[in-house]
Amino acid sequence: MNFRLGIVGAGSFSMFSVEAFLQNDQISVEGVFDIDTGKAGAFASKYPARIYGSIDEMLDDDNVNLIYISTPPNLHYEQCKSALLAGKHVICEKPAALDPAHAEDLYELAARKELLYVVNLMQRYNPLYQKVAKLIESRLLGEFLHGYFENYASDEALKPGHWMWNQEISGGIFIEHAVHFFDMFEGWLGKGTIISSKKIKRPGVDLTIFSRVQSVGLYAGGIVNLYHGFDQPGKMDRQELRLLFERGEVTLHEWVPVRMDVKGLITNKEEQMWQDLFPGAVIEELEKFDGEDRIFRGNFKEYFIDKMIRLEYGKDARKEDIYKFILREMMADQVKWIQDRSHKRVITGLNGINSLQMAWEAEKKAVITG
Repeated sequence: MNFRLGIVGAGSFSMFSVEAFLQNDQISVEGVFDIDTGKAGAFASKYPARIYGSIDEMLDDDNVNLIYISTPPNLHYEQCKSALLAGKHVICEKPAALDPAHAEDLYELAARKELLYVVNLMQRYNPLYQKVAKLIESRLLGEFLHGYFENYASDEALKPGHWMWNQEISGGIFIEHAVHFFDMFEGWLGKGTIISSKKIKRPGVDLTIFSRVQSVGLYAGGIVNLYHGFDQPGKMDRQELRLLFERGEVTLHEWVPVRMDVKGLITNKEEQMWQDLFPGAVIEELEKFDGEDRIFRGNFKEYFIDKMIRLEYGKDARKEDIYKFILREMMADQVKWIQDRSHKRVITGLNGINSLQMAWEAEKKAVITG
């Protein structure tokens, strides 16, 4: 089966994603719509495609059987709903909508019409994400205790009038951006709940701009802190995600993680398990223990340890390569499900609902400062 894409929204990220999607030989681009005709024209010249005058015109085209939506969040619900009602499969950029009830509506509509509906929460396709999931499941570092994600993001391209600052369009940073990370932590730790959150108003501007947000989520076994601040120069843009366990810690770098550092206490028997899980990793022995020095205690537990190690993995990985890989994997996973409904997908429509629910709770519970 061939999938002929109709593209709604022709911005730079849409172009980047479609370039990755087209590496799947089952995918082709049929046409594009954008309210900015210049962007639509640039897209159509790069990926030969028909330019539609409206979304309705695209949805009326029987040649289009899969819609990819990459527009501002406030448009997602109506655009996805229209596409599903027209009998089209849908892949939408995050978030699913601005209101969890709307995300549930789309999920149920797709189920009734036996169509694909999924939000592009592609982080779970990252090989590093999957390796961390196996690490947690294996308990090689013991039980999970605490996690955090710190996003020191650039706002150089986000001028005061940009739609992201308008909460009626974007939903705010929790909803527009943090859904990725609520989804990641749920995949690793199970469902969580927001116990507190905060939004900080940017001083010195006439507009109401909340450029820094913080939430605290409670998950089985521990607490997770998420911080997002969009106020850095581009050269200082960086992200760090850390998971603390009873016997060590894991640190992932960049918002699409490309490399990982681990520091932990392990036994000689476990060393091969680490090498198998992270082939090619650089493993440095920091300290070796003998005799009674092998006895460690923590969290009211006693265990025997042979060494402390530092592991580096993915040091030479390129962010763009990883990003395109996970987009390809997401698309391949979803089209396989369309062809074979017994296929178990990495992400489904439920991911869009659950991640948005956490973000919505963080937004509603936020204490405002400034």
